[in-house]
Amino acid sequence: MSGTVDDGQGGQGEGIGRRCGYVALVGAPNAGKSTLLNQLVRAKVSIVTPKVQTTRSRVLGLAVEGTAQLIFVDTPGIFAPKRRLERSMVAAAWIGAHDADIVVLLVDASRGIDADTRRIIDGLKTAGRRAVLALNKVDIVKPEKLLGLAETLSKEGIFAPVFMISGLTGSGVDDLRAHLAAALPEGPFLFPEDQLSDLPQRLMAAEATREQVFLQLHDELPYASTVETESWEEFKNGSVKISQTIFVQRDSQKAIVLGHEGAQIKRIGARARRELERLFDRRVHLFLFVKVREGWTDDRERYEAMRLDYEE
Repeated sequence: MSGTVDDGQGGQGEGIGRRCGYVALVGAPNAGKSTLLNQLVRAKVSIVTPKVQTTRSRVLGLAVEGTAQLIFVDTPGIFAPKRRLERSMVAAAWIGAHDADIVVLLVDASRGIDADTRRIIDGLKTAGRRAVLALNKVDIVKPEKLLGLAETLSKEGIFAPVFMISGLTGSGVDDLRAHLAAALPEGPFLFPEDQLSDLPQRLMAAEATREQVFLQLHDELPYASTVETESWEEFKNGSVKISQTIFVQRDSQKAIVLGHEGAQIKRIGARARRELERLFDRRVHLFLFVKVREGWTDDRERYEAMRLDYEE
């Protein structure tokens, strides 16, 4: 992996006494990786919903801890893929794990070792990778179950150390961040200290709207939709006009997104606009459109927009 190397202004360039590296967050779908990423970065850089497979591509979250810059890679959940989109998502996750300096396996302690987690453990063993183990959601699991799960996973022989955390409340996250920072290789920072993510603003805006599509439509739509930012126009007063298209696969799905007399799309737009104004700290004029594109999950351009490999 590579980033834009800082030009050295502000005393970073020589990298004296500094550490920097990539930390991949891997886990089964809905293990809480995006929630943990936001806690580690101390800002919202990845969308979070109760739905599995919300994250579709690799998202970089950046954090500075003392003299170390951590480049967190939030990967899609790893599971047994069936469709092209799913294969591309899982491939992106494994690439993120393969390229990283450190791998953190996040396990939902309330679910334990399910089939997807077992698949990841076996994959790490095959690749000869060791990992830091983070047992998540400890705030809702009894201590004796946590200790038993930690002992069982420790016997796999690839985990050290083990952290018990809650991505939701932040419990244990500071200790995890400090450990990762100390374990990074020595070297100069690869990104400016105040940068929080590598996502282009257009993609970040699209992700914010897609989050609202997921949250507002619940089980009616989620995986049949995607969002793209079509235009971005800056104004002298500091505001921005953003036009986005929500792609669905069927006319019936378009009707769901629009809602009765357009009520649903207005609700999605209003909530997405508020989130965008928070993200970009400026006034946002958001215009949403819905288009039917039956085969968008096999459309090469859609994969390029999501930063996924179409050929996987």
